[in-house]
Amino acid sequence: MNMQANREETAKEKLGKVIFYLLKEKHLTKEKINYARRIQQKLVPPKPLLTVLKELEYVDEENITHAIKANRDSFKIGSLLVELGHISRDDLEKALRIQYEEGRSKKIGDILIQRRMIDEKKLVEILSLKMGFPFVEPEFLDLDHDLFKMVPYKLFMQGKFIPIKKSGDKIRVAFADPLHKPTVENARQIFKSEIEAAISKSDSIDFAIQRMIREENKDKKPLTMDDESIVGIVNTIIINGIKAKASDIHVEPLYDRFRVRFRIDGIMHLMKDYSKDILPLVVSRIKILTQLDIAEKRRHQGGRIDFQYGEYSVDLRVSTYVTVHGEKVVFRIINKMDKLLKVEELGMPPRMIEHFITKALNAPSGVTIVTGPTGSGKTSTVYSCIDHLNTPENSIITAEDPVEYVIDGIGQCSINEKLNLTFEETLRHIVRQDPDIIVIGEIRDFFSADVAVQAALTGHQVLSTFHTEDSIGALIRLINMKIEPFLIASTINCILAQRLVRRICPACKSEQGLGTEQMKLLGYQGVELAGGTFYKGSGCGQCRNTGYQGRVAIHEMLLPDEYVRDAVLTNATSHELRKVSIESAGLVTLFENGIFKAAKGITTIEEVLRCLPRLVIPRPLTEIKRLLGG
Repeated sequence: MNMQANREETAKEKLGKVIFYLLKEKHLTKEKINYARRIQQKLVPPKPLLTVLKELEYVDEENITHAIKANRDSFKIGSLLVELGHISRDDLEKALRIQYEEGRSKKIGDILIQRRMIDEKKLVEILSLKMGFPFVEPEFLDLDHDLFKMVPYKLFMQGKFIPIKKSGDKIRVAFADPLHKPTVENARQIFKSEIEAAISKSDSIDFAIQRMIREENKDKKPLTMDDESIVGIVNTIIINGIKAKASDIHVEPLYDRFRVRFRIDGIMHLMKDYSKDILPLVVSRIKILTQLDIAEKRRHQGGRIDFQYGEYSVDLRVSTYVTVHGEKVVFRIINKMDKLLKVEELGMPPRMIEHFITKALNAPSGVTIVTGPTGSGKTSTVYSCIDHLNTPENSIITAEDPVEYVIDGIGQCSINEKLNLTFEETLRHIVRQDPDIIVIGEIRDFFSADVAVQAALTGHQVLSTFHTEDSIGALIRLINMKIEPFLIASTINCILAQRLVRRICPACKSEQGLGTEQMKLLGYQGVELAGGTFYKGSGCGQCRNTGYQGRVAIHEMLLPDEYVRDAVLTNATSHELRKVSIESAGLVTLFENGIFKAAKGITTIEEVLRCLPRLVIPRPLTEIKRLLGG
C-alpha cells in the first residue's frame, strides 16, 4: 500500500498534480503528454507543460477546473500557480525564501502580490478554485445596508470582510481570507446566523466599505460643531481651520492642557486651549476619521482623509507623534477647491517670467528644478508648469508621492509603498511610457537624480522639486549626490528657488519710512533704495490685526550659461558659483527679489528680513529693477 502511494507521489511530482489527475480521470493519455513534452522542449521561451497541452487542445479549462475541484486538498497554492503558468518556478522559490527569512509571518500569496509577481485578482480566483469558496467582487454588487449597519464599519476594515446579502437563514459574507477562523467566527457572532463564506480581493472589500459609508452619509445630518461632544470638538477644530484658510492644524499636548494652533500664511496662531482630560478622546476620534490604529499609542502614525463640509472639499494629511505629554496631531490641509494658477500668475517679474517660459518650459529637453524648503509652494509651481505644458502634442507622465492635484490629460502615478509601488520601481518604468515630459515629484537621492539627468540626456524634458536653500545650493547638492559634474552642466536648464512671504493687507495698508536699523540690516546706506515706496499694514478686522493677508511667492531663477557650466565642471565652491551666476547669468537673488516686491508695496521689509536668505550684499534697487524688468 505504501509503495503504491509512493509511486503516485513520484508521478505527481514528475508530471505535475493537475496533469496527474487529468491522466487519472482519462482526460489525457501518456502519448499526448509525451508529445506535448517534446513540443515543450523546443519552445523558446519555455512554457509550462499544462499550457502546451491546452494549446494543443488536448484539455480545456473545464477539464482543468474539474480536476482541481475534485482534488482540492492535495494542492499547495504555490505549486498550483506554477503549474497553471501564472508564476515561474523562480518566482515561487524567491517567495519561499522571503517567507523563510521573515519567519513565516506572511503567506506566500501576500508575498507574491507585494512583489508584483502576480495580480491579486488572478490569485484570488485560483484560491477560490482551490478552496471551494465562490469568488465575488463586492465593490460591484448591491449590498444589504441593514446588514452593514449592524456593526461599526471599523470592524469590517480591520477584519477585511463585508456582508453581501441574506438568503433564508444564511448570510453570504465576502472575506479576504475565509480560512482565518477567528474572523469567520467573529462574523458569525455579529450576524448571529450561519455564514456562507465567499472570497474576495482585499481592495474590493475596501472599496465596497467606502462606497457604503458614502451612501450612509448622504442621509445623515450636517456635521455638528460644538464644545460639548468629542465629535463636535473635532469637527469644530477642522472646520474652523478650513474657514481660517490655515495650511496646518496643530493639536498639541502640554503639561496641564492641550492647545490648538493654526498655521495661517506661514505663521502659527493660537486658537484655543482645552482640558487635557479629553485629549485621548479627541485623538481617538481623529484616528477613527483617518482610519488609523486606535489602540496604538506608542508609535507615530500617518493617514489621510477626504473631508467634506458645505462648499469645502479638502484633503487632510494627518500625522500623529508620540510626545512625553501624549500624542500630538498635525493636519496638513490641501484645499481641492483651490484653482491651479497659470504660470503667468505665479508672481514672477516680467523679464523673469518671459525667460522662464522661453528658456526653461519651452526647451526641447533638459531638467527644470523648483527648489525651496517645505511649505514654500514648490508643488503648486510645478503643477502650474505641468498645466502650461499640457497640450495635445505632449505626452506627460508623473511619479508623485502623493498626487495632490489631478490634471486631465496626463498620466499621474501616486506612490504607494504598502503595495510595493515604490519610487524606485516607478522611475525604472517611467521612460518606457514614451513620454515627452517627465515629472518626478521630488529628487530625493542619487537614484532619482540620476534618472532625471539620464532622461534629459535622451531628449526628455524633466520637471522636479528639490529641498535646498537657493538655486546655487541645488547645484552643490547634486554634486554631493555624486552626479557627475559634466552631466549636471549639460542637462540643467533652469533652477527656480522659491519662498512665500506675507502680502500686506490692502484694507489697512499705509506708507512706511525705513529706519536706520532696517537699512543696516539690508546692507544699504540709504540712496540705494531711491525710487521705491514701502508700506506696512497697521492691522484690522480683515487681517486678524496682523497687517498681512495672503502670501506671495519670491523667486530666484538661475539659467546656467557657459560660464556657470564651466564653473560646475571645475567643482567651484558655492561662493564662486553664486558670483559667476550674478555676473554672467543675470541671477537676481531671493533677497533682492524680496526688496523689489517690498519697494512695489506688495510685502514689507520686515517679511523680507524674516523669510529670505541674505547670502550676498544686494545691489541698488535701480539695478534690480533693470534686471527684473519691473
